[in-house]
Amino acid sequence: MPNIKQQEKRVRQAARQRVENLRWRSTAKTLMRRLREAADAGESAAVAERHTELVRWLDKAAAHGALHKNTAARRKAQAARLAAGNRS
Repeated sequence: MPNIKQQEKRVRQAARQRVENLRWRSTAKTLMRRLREAADAGESAAVAERHTELVRWLDKAAAHGALHKNTAARRKAQAARLAAGNRS
């Protein structure tokens, strides 16, 4: 346990940040799952909408620091391949 006031504050901040980062990562996974489901179902309009939503979320997560920028870029590329495969 921390015995210095600043350490106690850092523990509180880290706990809040951990929960917030989990929210960003979890939602990104959920949005990717929804995109995959729409692509499997062959719904072109839904795929386009889900892809846009996912890309926006990943960009915001990277900007907030919840995801590394390369991780966000990799996931956006995966999503683009999924969306492109459905357009044919």
